[in-house]
Amino acid sequence: MKPACHPLPSGDRTMARMLTAAMEGAGHTVETASRFSSFDAAGDPGRQRRLAALGGGLAGRLLHRLQAGPPGGLPQVWFTYHLYHKAPDWLGPRVSRGLGIPYVAAEASHAGKQAGGPWADGHAAAASAIAAADRIFCLNSADTDGIRPLLADPARLVPLPPFIDTGPFRRAAVRREDLRLGLCSAHALDPAEPLLLAIAMMRPGDKLASWRLLAEALLRLENRRWTLLIAGDGPARSAVAEAFAPLAGRVVWLGQIDQDAVPDICAAADLYVWPAIGEAWGMTLLEAQAAGTPVVAGRAGGVGDVVGDGETGALVPVRCPEAMAAAIARLLDDPARCRTMGAAAAARIAARHDLAAAARRIDGALRELVGQGEVPG
Repeated sequence: MKPACHPLPSGDRTMARMLTAAMEGAGHTVETASRFSSFDAAGDPGRQRRLAALGGGLAGRLLHRLQAGPPGGLPQVWFTYHLYHKAPDWLGPRVSRGLGIPYVAAEASHAGKQAGGPWADGHAAAASAIAAADRIFCLNSADTDGIRPLLADPARLVPLPPFIDTGPFRRAAVRREDLRLGLCSAHALDPAEPLLLAIAMMRPGDKLASWRLLAEALLRLENRRWTLLIAGDGPARSAVAEAFAPLAGRVVWLGQIDQDAVPDICAAADLYVWPAIGEAWGMTLLEAQAAGTPVVAGRAGGVGDVVGDGETGALVPVRCPEAMAAAIARLLDDPARCRTMGAAAAARIAARHDLAAAARRIDGALRELVGQGEVPG
């Protein structure tokens, strides 16, 4: 979709950077082969054909350049991230086949319902790439059923829980009270009032739908004490502001924040709230919990993989503002339970979703693959 060096923040970019950090932390050298993006948001067959032609040309030139280089300079593995019908991989299968090296992908997905639709070409190309993969790291359990039938050997599918570097978040959690007081002082807030937090890009589609649903849910809680902190920006900001206009005075707009500031803001909040419409799992759900902040989220995609319902937060039916409001209300009414969930959240994320554990799993799979000398068939 976009390279890890892309200037715009997103969960997708963060995960790409985490995968890179995991491989580098395990002693591997990671080089960006291309910044080409095959993403087609609109389902335009003509655009997909042009992207396929462009990708094929780039793959040919990249393969020629690598083959013409020094023999010891060839890569040992091709690694692609986020492969699906809207963003097929036009480079990796061809280059890896030409070099005789393993082809690996992470967070691939395949939905049969897309066959014959507006992304038919991308759907077919993604299926072909998945079938050619020597290993697929599956970050979202909801993708398993679609991927497994495409693989010649089910063992090529490797579960990999989504992960972050929990260190900055654990350090922020230790300073929770100071961070909370500092945030309240900076924005003239009452420290006794519960702080809700939502961090997300503001763009049309599922993100805007989530913002609107969150506003609708919170309108049902006007009689309770709370302040919502909103962090994020994007082309749909005016539409988001319009959705929250009836809650003027209850919302603090933080704007787009640097990644370095995320741990402190997460730790300062009492509850993270996000409807998660269309989310694969929700990077910010991991981050909030890592800082010891429980979450209320929609049970979409693989969100249930990263949030322990009733243990580290509450999961509610997607697109249901009534359920979202009720879950938030229950935790606002029970601060002790909220704190217990926060502690459980920090422990769970550190144990199951930390960078170090992911690095070991990725490293083991890659070294096994290269050691066996497997190559795409």
